[in-house]
Amino acid sequence: MLDLQRLRALHAVSVHGTVGAAAVALGYTPSAVSQQIAKLERETRTVLLEREGRGVRLTDEAHQLVATAAELLAIVERAETDLEERRGLPAGRLTVAAFPSAARGLLPPVLADLAKRHPALDARLTEVDPHLSVDLVAKGAIDLAVAHDWDIAPLPAPAGVEQAAIGDDLCDLLVPEDHPFATRKAVRREELGNERWVCQPPGRVCHDWLLRTLRSVGHEPDIVHTAEENPTLVALVAAGLGVALIPRLGRGPLPRGVAEVPLDPLPVRHLYALWREGAARRPAIAETVRTLQAHWPGVSDR
Repeated sequence: MLDLQRLRALHAVSVHGTVGAAAVALGYTPSAVSQQIAKLERETRTVLLEREGRGVRLTDEAHQLVATAAELLAIVERAETDLEERRGLPAGRLTVAAFPSAARGLLPPVLADLAKRHPALDARLTEVDPHLSVDLVAKGAIDLAVAHDWDIAPLPAPAGVEQAAIGDDLCDLLVPEDHPFATRKAVRREELGNERWVCQPPGRVCHDWLLRTLRSVGHEPDIVHTAEENPTLVALVAAGLGVALIPRLGRGPLPRGVAEVPLDPLPVRHLYALWREGAARRPAIAETVRTLQAHWPGVSDR
């Protein structure tokens, strides 16, 4: 008989692409995931993973087994949802993915609140880019995602994924304190054509949003520095190396040397909770969404 946990490990490698990423998602070590798959190979007398460069690739037999595993895991999820719904209380493991500033600025008090009020609920957080997290929800790799989109760049939700609004996060222009804009009450987007920018790397939502925002008013941004984390971008601005558009959520107090200037109109990104269709029957998901919405005014108010 095939072991469900071993099938889950193989399914996670298929979804996340590497043994290491699958281990993070499952809360295991990479060696534990490798051992689970090795045991599955012995049980099935089939080679499931082959080395490819520094990574691995799934064999044809593995892809067939992954499809079956997805069906079995969906059945198990429905059974767990039915039981939890009958009890009426949030319980069991809940995997949550959030983009970095939400993981820093919103999720800690939410998770602490859930742990205090619902000790039978085991909520676990993973930091993931918004576009990736939506796909992981659709594939059943995570239970709930906190994602965002921008006012001019909506986030597409695939079929089978439901969502609820959490709140709106505002974004400000950050400039060095000796910049000509530093004393302005507001700056129009049309005035930003000659600036040197610091922002997240290509492929990130905020990078794409910056390009769309400036191109919409006829400017091609001169991006001179890129960094993954907003605190690094703020430090670059403080050093006088460029300007940045940084959302308020999770930003923290600004250091000396940085001035905050509102844009006109003020950029807005919308935060959402996303889950698989029908999963809101599960009290754990319904309660987590309610808790996210309840905590939003406290973390967004400035």
